[in-house]
Amino acid sequence: MTLPVLHLAATLFMTGVIAFVQVVHYPLMAMVGRDGYREYQETHMRRTTWVVLPAMALELGAALGLAATRLGTPDAALALAGVALLGVIWISTVGVQAPLHGRLASGSGFDPTLHRRLVRSNWIRTAAWGARVPVAILLLQG
Repeated sequence: MTLPVLHLAATLFMTGVIAFVQVVHYPLMAMVGRDGYREYQETHMRRTTWVVLPAMALELGAALGLAATRLGTPDAALALAGVALLGVIWISTVGVQAPLHGRLASGSGFDPTLHRRLVRSNWIRTAAWGARVPVAILLLQG
């Protein structure tokens, strides 16, 4: 499998995951209930990490590899834009969503204010991954 194909596959996978999380999974968290929420949130974090961390790492490695190999070519700006979008995703994940998940897991149960903040802030990642799809497709063709 070539690097551009691997890059596109990882991007498409993560775009599908984040769309599902944004539209289905995160909103349904509000229905878990206060009593079981802390355990639910801890389990969500552990299981989700097993699914997304390898794919996110693969996508980042592929994007950096493409950017490095496209420097000095007409595709350089596009490849760097893809890396910049990943920067937005990783910064948002580490700086916003992961801490919110941690706060939700350490609290006394479901907190509607934190949950709303999680759902709203996750649109950053949803939009950035959505923007990465055409970038990855164009890099595949380049």
